[in-house]
Amino acid sequence: MLSPGEIKKEIEERLKAYLSRDKSGIRKELLTIFIRIRSLTIADIHARLNERFSISIKAVASMVGTIASRIGILHVRKNPEGSTGVYEVKEQYLEIMTRIVSTI
Repeated sequence: MLSPGEIKKEIEERLKAYLSRDKSGIRKELLTIFIRIRSLTIADIHARLNERFSISIKAVASMVGTIASRIGILHVRKNPEGSTGVYEVKEQYLEIMTRIVSTI
């Protein structure tokens, strides 16, 4: 089993690799939005990203899903009154996200 320090190191490496493939700047913008707001639905994210980029809601959902499942820095919470998921930044990774996004 990995120690908390090893887990943070692994998250940091995954995040750097994810951002290294960002040709348009959209991934960095997505993470910046999460750093600022911390709790969003896919529709909220799509509306904000669509102001600067031409992107489909399916592409946004795919990016957010990748960040939540493969990188592991987001938590999804189901909205009590519906099927809409609310994605939230895991607080223990906020500092790592902020540092990496600001250096890239």
